[in-house]
Amino acid sequence: MPAAPAGLGDDTIGGRISLARDATGMTIEQISSLIGVTTETWTNWENDRSEPRANRLDMLARILQVSIAWLIDGWGKGPLEAKQDPTFSEES
Repeated sequence: MPAAPAGLGDDTIGGRISLARDATGMTIEQISSLIGVTTETWTNWENDRSEPRANRLDMLARILQVSIAWLIDGWGKGPLEAKQDPTFSEES
């Protein structure tokens, strides 16, 4: 089994959330409003002070255009793969 990619700030769930948000070009204010959380909550997620609840992961994955598996553990479609794969959609 291949190793999970490392070294791009994606070694924690917070790092992956931050990386994916940056790839969308959205600000913390924009995406936290879209998700329905405070900017403080979003910042806590990105800084690994807390993690999103399970009921938020699906919404995060759809909006950030990544897989839930990638958010959780770094496996699956991340932001770079999603941008390069024209067949990737929010339904994936």
